[in-house]
Amino acid sequence: MKQLSRRAAIRIAATGGGLLGLGLAGGYALRDLAGSAHGPAPVADNPANRGAQAPMMGGATSADMNTYMDLFSRHAELRRTVQLIPGGVRTVTEADDPDLAAQLQAHVASMYTHLNVGAEVSCMSSSLPTLFRNSRRYRRSLTNTAQGVAVEETSDDPRITAAIRSHATEVTGFVEDGMPAMMAGMMGSQGTMG
Repeated sequence: MKQLSRRAAIRIAATGGGLLGLGLAGGYALRDLAGSAHGPAPVADNPANRGAQAPMMGGATSADMNTYMDLFSRHAELRRTVQLIPGGVRTVTEADDPDLAAQLQAHVASMYTHLNVGAEVSCMSSSLPTLFRNSRRYRRSLTNTAQGVAVEETSDDPRITAAIRSHATEVTGFVEDGMPAMMAGMMGSQGTMG
């Protein structure tokens, strides 16, 4: 029987550990999603926080995760345009189904609330950490349309402009490809999750 070199043994151990970690992360995400069917988890016993939801993976709440999963599963019903403008982007994302359009509006409004209060949500995106950490250094506006949302995001900082445009590209990938784009986003941002 051939003896393993130290390097090969380390590679096998690292691969096994990585697979175990990925399996655990996926299991916890699924557990949290399944647990959200029983209603939101309270943030604390503080009466001011009653009805609020505890953050999950990457700062997302169970309601956020439910919305992500529903939007991903219905991605083929969404349409999106992205226009590059000086310092950023102008995007329009819409759906013909009124319930899906309302869900999209609620999702974007929720993300902007997270940005405004500094509650970072970094899962599924390699650009969101930069945007959250610099949320006061770029301008954003959200306008609900009859069938979804129109968003404009701009910055005078070229690095933040690049992150804004990168995020627009990621979201377009989510709309076009659904779950495979989400998984690619998770793998690309695993160093920034949580």
